[in-house]
Amino acid sequence: MIKFETQLKKLKYLVLKEVATMAKENRISKEELEKVPFKVITGDKAEYRCCVYKERAIVYERATLAAGFIPNQGVESKLTEIEDDGQILHVLAAACDKCPIDKYNITEACRGCIEHKCMEVCPANAISRVTGRAYINQELCKECGMCKKVCPYNAVAEVMRPCKRSCSTGALDINPANRIAVIEKEECINCGACMAACPFGAISDRSYITDVVKALMSKEKVYAIVAPAIAGQFGPKVSVEKVKGAFKKLGFEGMVEAACGADAVTVHESNEFVERMEKGDKYMTNSCCPGFMNYIEKKFPDQALNISGTVSPMVAAARMIKEKDKDAVVVFVGPCTAKKTEVLRESIKDAVNYVMTFDEMLALMGAFDVDPEECEELPVDDASSFGRGFAQGGGLTAAIENYIKEKNVEIEFKPVKASGMDEIKRTMTMAKAGRLTGNFIEGMMCEGGCIGGPAAIVSMMKSKGLLAKFSGLSTKKSVLSNGNLSKFDETNLER
Repeated sequence: MIKFETQLKKLKYLVLKEVATMAKENRISKEELEKVPFKVITGDKAEYRCCVYKERAIVYERATLAAGFIPNQGVESKLTEIEDDGQILHVLAAACDKCPIDKYNITEACRGCIEHKCMEVCPANAISRVTGRAYINQELCKECGMCKKVCPYNAVAEVMRPCKRSCSTGALDINPANRIAVIEKEECINCGACMAACPFGAISDRSYITDVVKALMSKEKVYAIVAPAIAGQFGPKVSVEKVKGAFKKLGFEGMVEAACGADAVTVHESNEFVERMEKGDKYMTNSCCPGFMNYIEKKFPDQALNISGTVSPMVAAARMIKEKDKDAVVVFVGPCTAKKTEVLRESIKDAVNYVMTFDEMLALMGAFDVDPEECEELPVDDASSFGRGFAQGGGLTAAIENYIKEKNVEIEFKPVKASGMDEIKRTMTMAKAGRLTGNFIEGMMCEGGCIGGPAAIVSMMKSKGLLAKFSGLSTKKSVLSNGNLSKFDETNLER
C-alpha cells in the first residue's frame, strides 16, 4: 500500500480504518470506540507525545469525531452526536499543544536606543526598558504590532500560531483560560487550512465514513464522483483506471469523473459570463470552489451577487447520475473539506449525499482489504484535458478560454487568477474597491488549486506531474470534444 509522507497522515489513516471496520461490522458504540486507542497505540512507550496515555486520549477524540461524535469535555467518555450545523472542522482539545507562543518579542537586535519609539507608540504601555533594552510585558500586550512597525532595527519578532496564521477569516482564536485553539463557527469557511497547518493534528474534519460504509453494506446503489486531483493520490503505480477498479471491488455501482461535470460547467459558466457582461456587470467569479464562495459570503457579502450561478462540477455530475438512476446514493471523493459544507446548501443538497476525502477513502479501502495497486483497470470517462485541469490553479480559466476561442465569442475575457489566502483577499479587496484589472475572477482557496487541498494524501509537488499526465495537457483535448456533454440537462447546471 501507500507510503505516508508524515506520521500524522499515517495516524489519521489508522484511526479512520478502525472506525470504518467497526461500521462494517455494525459495532459502533461508546465501548468499541474506547478500544480504538489501544489498537492504534500499542505497548507502553510513547512515540509522539509525553506518554502513551496522552497519545491514546488524542486517538480517542479523533475516533469519536470520525464516527460522528465528539467528547463533551476533553476525553470524557460520554458521547454527544455532532449537530448538523454545517460546521465541519473541530478542535481536538487533547491534541492541541497550547502553543506557548507570544506574538511579539524583543530580539537580540535591540540596541536599547534613546529614542525608544516602541515604548512611545505602545497603546497599552506594555513596553519598558530592562537592563538597557526594550522588554514586552506579555500580560499587558494587545498584539497590535505598532512596536514592530516603528522599530528601526527590526528588533521586534512576530510569531503566530500556525493554525491562526493560516486562517483567512480570523475564525481561529485562542481560549485565554487554557490556550487551546477555538474555532468561531460564525466566521469559519471550513476550508481546512488550519487543519493542514497544525503540526500536531489538533484540528480535524467531520467524517461521513460510517454513513458510506452503511450504504455499501446495505447494498444500495452507491456511485462515486472523483475529483481530477485523484491522479497519483493512491501511489505512483495506481492509475485512475485502477482506482475505478478499486471502487468496483468496494461495492460501488460506478465511478464518474467530476471532470465530465467540469466540461458541462465550462460551457454553462462561459455563456453566463457573456450574458452578464452584455448586461453590464463589472465582473463575475467562479463557483466551483466552495471555500472561495464561503469566503466571499462571509467577508465580502456585498460582492456575493457576482458569484456565478452555475453549479460546481461535483453537483453537475451528481445530478446527471440521479437523473439516470433515481435510487443512486452519490459520494464525492476529493481533497477538500469545504465540499462537505457545499452539499448542505439548500439549492443543491439533493444532488450529493456524502463527501469523502482522499485519506478517508484510503482508510475505507483498508477496512475492506482492497489494495488499489492490485485492482484491475477499468475504462474511465472521456473528459477533456481542460475539465481535468480544474484540479489546479488556472485550470478553469484555461477551459473557458478554450471554449470562447472555439465558439468565436466576441466578448473580451480578462481573467484574474487567485489561489491561496493572500491572493484571494487582495483580489476581492480590489474588486470591492472597483479597481479589479479584469472581468472574471478564478478563485481557489487552496494554494495551487485543489491538488493543494488539506485532505490530499500526496503533496502537490509529487502529484502535479501525475495530474498533468492524466489530464493529457500536452494533447489539449478541447471541452467540446467531450461526448458526454449531451447528457447534462441545462436546468440542472444552475444553483
